[in-house]
Amino acid sequence: MPSPRRPNILVLVSDEHSARVMGCAGHLARTPNLDRLAERGTRFTRASTNCPICVPARAAFMTGRYAFEIGCWDNAFAYDGRPRSWAHALRESGMPATSIGKLHFRDASDDSGFVEQIAPMHLRDGIGDVLGAVRDPPVVRPKSRLLVSEMGPGESGYTRYDRRITDEACRWLSRRGGSAEPWLLYVGWVAPHFPLIVPPEFFALYDAREMPLPKASARASWPPHPWIDTVRECFDTDRFLDDGMRRTALAAYFGLVSWMDHNVGRVLAALEAAGAARDTLVIYTSDHGDNMGARGLWGKSTFYDEAVAVPVIARGPGFREGSQCGTPVSLVDVASTIVERAGCDSLKDARGESLAAIASRADESDRTVFAEYHAAGTSTGGFMVRDARHKLMHYVGMRPQLFDLANDPEELHDLAGDARHEGTLHEMEGRLRAICNPEAVDARAKADQRALVDRHGGRERVVAQGGFGATPAPASA
Repeated sequence: MPSPRRPNILVLVSDEHSARVMGCAGHLARTPNLDRLAERGTRFTRASTNCPICVPARAAFMTGRYAFEIGCWDNAFAYDGRPRSWAHALRESGMPATSIGKLHFRDASDDSGFVEQIAPMHLRDGIGDVLGAVRDPPVVRPKSRLLVSEMGPGESGYTRYDRRITDEACRWLSRRGGSAEPWLLYVGWVAPHFPLIVPPEFFALYDAREMPLPKASARASWPPHPWIDTVRECFDTDRFLDDGMRRTALAAYFGLVSWMDHNVGRVLAALEAAGAARDTLVIYTSDHGDNMGARGLWGKSTFYDEAVAVPVIARGPGFREGSQCGTPVSLVDVASTIVERAGCDSLKDARGESLAAIASRADESDRTVFAEYHAAGTSTGGFMVRDARHKLMHYVGMRPQLFDLANDPEELHDLAGDARHEGTLHEMEGRLRAICNPEAVDARAKADQRALVDRHGGRERVVAQGGFGATPAPASA
């Protein structure tokens, strides 16, 4: 009897989409296409990134390995095709993988496994954000103020680029989606990443005057922690905002989420039109979330759920319709899912497990998910482990944070200094140290970053040159 045909795989990845900001997650954001995808598939309600910043998160997503294992520390240490990715595994098995849009690897000339890259976005000049490697001490990032000066209705290089990505994806599916041979198509958008400039019809979906203020946005409500204080001070955004501007920023962010959802809908419609929807596994996720003004923080770079929790939805062969899975998962599990569903050999030393296998079992409250951060705005390494109930944020040389997510889902009450929770704190730290030695990883990251800064002329020169904000869209966008 012939073997069943392998499913096509359509991987949809946005940038900086916080898991909570979807209608299917109970949020006011209008995301009809993602909601429909969730209705017809499985939504993973406790999914996390493995690093709350673009480049290391995407390296983990491609390889199924943690950033510390492959030396992708920040936005100047990018994936260069090593180690082997799921795209390599598919190519070797005879199932070609094509990418369209943002990848954020080192350079298009590196062999990342894709047989074709259409309109790719990678590190600027193949170098990236060297300023982010200056961490002893870190420096203020003035370009982050663009969040304040550029928001509202309009068009940006990113919205034009996303429109092109969607057009290219629809054309690709029209030409090749109905192929008799299985395929993988990766589509990577930039939205809802700042600048918070939104196509007018999507900005108009939200009345900024009606937006609730971000959680704990008043200075008196900010959690007193030196690691969080440094992130806030280095990105230096919130002090330029008043309450009206905070509401406008949220309306713009939600508008960008709706704009991204619109593009998801166009691609899914093209898949349907190609007659390939029944034979295609669709996976939607994002590289990390966004703090959205909570605790005076904007952007990513922390382990609070606003920044570290990501949407993960899977629809198609191997996944139940209208299902939710509460087992904690992360981007390395998405990598394992792709190779498992494609029938490929597993990735060497991969840390994840197929989401299909995870969703087939009862929810597992004790499963541990790991994240780390060694990038801009911090002077020391940050690490996170969480299960369904507890989250530990461990900072090398600083006091930790501990949250009971069942009783405090908004992460407003740090239990790390409470003697009644000392046992939980030690148990979660044990889980962290079973994955890595935080002090050794921190030392290795800083050594690699110092060497990078030295190669670019040293600290004074790198700081004088400054940063460039976000990676620019390709010139042809």
